[in-house]
Formats: sequence, C-alpha cells, structure tokens
Amino acid sequence: MADKLPEIATLSYEQARDELVAIVDSLEKGTATLDESVSLWERGEALAKHCEEWLTGARARLEAARKSAE
Repeated sequence: MADKLPEIATLSYEQARDELVAIVDSLEKGTATLDESVSLWERGEALAKHCEEWLTGARARLEAARKSAE
C-alpha cells in the first residue's frame, strides 16, 4: 500500500469498499509482516465503519423517500 493514503472520510462508498476488498485480499495472502498486517487491519476496520455509515445514511434516505411517497 502507498505511504500516503487518502483520508477515509473523503472516500466514496465505492472507493472505501474497493480498498477494503484489497486489504482483505492482502491479509488473506499472509505475506505482510506482523506490523504491516496490524496497520492493514486497523485501516480495514476504519474503512468498514465508513462503509457502514454510508449504508446507514442510504437506508435513512430511502426510508424518508418511502414515507414522503405515502
């Protein structure tokens, strides 16, 4: 992974999801050092949280749209 990673808060859902998939793939390969693996895990956790926040927001918008349509 690059030394200078984008701030997670600036990522779209798709960008965060794609980076999370790449991190999981990297961790599954098992080629990273322990320190690298811990760093990847931490970033992956933050990315997963960011994705969940995006999904929660999308659910809220859909629910609001449904209620206004009734």
